[in-house]
Amino acid sequence: MSRVLQQFPVGLCRNTRAAPGSAYGEAERAILNRAEGAAARRIIEAWPGYRATPLYSLPGLAAAIGIAELWYKDEAGRFGLGSFKALGGAYAVYRLLAAKIADGIGRIPSAAELLSGQYRAMTGDIVVTSATDGNHGRSVAWGAQQFGCRAVIYIHATVSEGRCRAIAGYGAEVVRIAGNYDDSVHHCAAEAVRRGWQVVSDTSYEGYRDVPRMVMQGYSVMAAEAVDELGAGIKPSHVFLQGGVGGLAAAVVAELWEAWGKDRPRFIVVEPERADCLYQSALAGRPTKSEGDLETLMAGLAAGEVSLLAWDILKRGAEFFMIIPDAAAVAAMRLLAAGVGGDAPVVGGEAGVGGLAGVLAAAADHPTREAIGLDGASRVMVFGSEGATDPELYRRIVGRSPQAVG
Repeated sequence: MSRVLQQFPVGLCRNTRAAPGSAYGEAERAILNRAEGAAARRIIEAWPGYRATPLYSLPGLAAAIGIAELWYKDEAGRFGLGSFKALGGAYAVYRLLAAKIADGIGRIPSAAELLSGQYRAMTGDIVVTSATDGNHGRSVAWGAQQFGCRAVIYIHATVSEGRCRAIAGYGAEVVRIAGNYDDSVHHCAAEAVRRGWQVVSDTSYEGYRDVPRMVMQGYSVMAAEAVDELGAGIKPSHVFLQGGVGGLAAAVVAELWEAWGKDRPRFIVVEPERADCLYQSALAGRPTKSEGDLETLMAGLAAGEVSLLAWDILKRGAEFFMIIPDAAAVAAMRLLAAGVGGDAPVVGGEAGVGGLAGVLAAAADHPTREAIGLDGASRVMVFGSEGATDPELYRRIVGRSPQAVG
C-alpha cells in the first residue's frame, strides 16, 4: 500500500435502485434541469466578483493512491465566502426578492437593480431566515445584505464561534439554540411561520420544495463550470460527493447525468459515520433518518434528515453510498495541504474534503476499491466545497494557518 494511504473503517452500500447506463429521466428533469441551471448561471455570472472557481489536476496524489487522474474543484474562493454555498442561498434570496418586487412593478428586476438599492423601500422589511452549520447561513446573510432585506440565522449548540462571527459579519441576526442541526431546522421553520418570515433552506421537506430547488439550481453552476473546465470529450469515471442533506450531491449528479447521459460517471456519496441519513435511506429504499448523534468534525455534513428533493434524484442517480470516520477527513486535509508528489498545496476545510476523504478511504480498502471499480485507469473528480471557513480550527488540524498553506 502507498505510504499516502491509511486504513479507515468504511461502510459501503450499493444502491440497487440506481440505474447506471440510463438516460436522465423526466422525473429528475422536473426537479433540476440544465436549462434552468443555465439561467441561474447567467444571473450569478453577472454578480460583482463572479469568477469560475478552479478545477485542479492533482497528478501526484492520483499516482500515490493508484488512479490515473484526480480533479479537485476548489470552492474556497467563491465570492469571498469560502464555500460553494454562496451559489445557493444568495441565489434563492435574489429570486424571492425579485418575485416580490415583480408583484409591484410587473416585471422581474435584474440583480444589478437590486444591488443598486433602488428597491430597498420594497424589500427592507422582508426577513429571510435559515438554520445552518455555518456556510449556508453565511450565504443567506450575504445575499440579504447584497439584495436589500433582513436575515435571521439560527445556529445550533456546536457551531463554532468563528462561524457565528462570520455570519454576523454580513449583518444578520444570529440566534443560537440548544440541540443539533435538525433541531435548528425545525425551530427555524416554526419561528418563520409565527413571524411571517421567509425560510431559505437548502433542505426540502413535505410542503416546502420551491426554495430548496432554487438553492440547488445555484449549486448546479459549480458542476456546469467543471464540465467546461474539463473540456470536450473529457469526463471522469467516478465522482465522489459529500452528503449532508443531499443538496450538493443531487445538484452535481443532475448536471453531470443530464450532460453525459448514459455515459455518466459512477457517483459515490460520502457521509460521516455519525451523520448518515443518505446511507440509511439507501439501505431502506426510502428517506430515513440517521440514528447517529450527528457529532462530526465535518460540521457542514452533520445532517440527520435527507432533503426529499435531493433524494428523488439520488435514489436513481447515485450508485454507491459510503460512510467514513472523521479521521479520513483529517488525512485528506493534511494531504491537500502538503502537496503530494509535487502537487500545489490546496486549502480544504473539514466538510469540503468529504469527497476526497471518501476516495482515500476507498482506495485503501481492497473490498471497497474492487466493488466500486477503482483502479489504475480510474479518473476521479471531487468537489472541494469549502476552504478554511473556520481558520483557527483549520490551523489546529493541519498544523499551519490557511495563509501559510495557500
